[in-house]
Amino acid sequence: MATEAPDTGHPASWPEKRLLQDCIVRRTRHGGPGGQHRNKVETAIEIVHQPTGIVAFAAERRSQEANRRVAVDRLRLLLAVRVRVARSAEVTPSDLWTQRCQQQRIACSEGHADFPAMLAEALDAIQAKEFDVARAAAALGCSATQLIRFVSRVAEGLAWINTERQTRGLRRLHA
Repeated sequence: MATEAPDTGHPASWPEKRLLQDCIVRRTRHGGPGGQHRNKVETAIEIVHQPTGIVAFAAERRSQEANRRVAVDRLRLLLAVRVRVARSAEVTPSDLWTQRCQQQRIACSEGHADFPAMLAEALDAIQAKEFDVARAAAALGCSATQLIRFVSRVAEGLAWINTERQTRGLRRLHA
C-alpha cells in the first residue's frame, strides 16, 4: 500500500484498519449456492463507507473472513473511482507511483493490492490537470497512452473522465 500517513492521501490508499474506522461492517446471511452452511451462517459482508455512503458487498465465498477481504478490496476500488482528493495543479507522483512506473510504463495489474491507490492517484492527477491526459501523464512520468490504458481498466473511471472532458469541449478518450 501507499507509504503516506494514514490520514493523508486518498482513502483507497489508507491502511485497512484506518479505512474501516470510517465504515460500518454488517454481517448477513445470503442465499444461493453453498447449501445449508451458506443459508444458516452470516458469511455475507456489507461495508458502508460513512463519509461517502459508498457500499461494497461480498457473499460469494463460504467464509466470513474471505468475504470481508473481498468486500474491502471492492470498497477500495469504488473509493478510487468515485472519490476525488483535491490536489494542486502541481502534480507530484507518490513514492508508490514512482516505484510502479518505470521508463514511462505503469506496472500494476487490476488484482494487485496497490491498484486502487494508483488508480485514485491517476484520476486525481487527471482532474488536477483539467482532464488533459497528456499533461497528467507528463506530471506522473508515464506516457498518455499508458495512463489511458491504466484508467480504462475500470470502465467507470474512463466513463467519468469522458463525461468531464465532454463538458469541457474535449474529445472522448478510447482505450
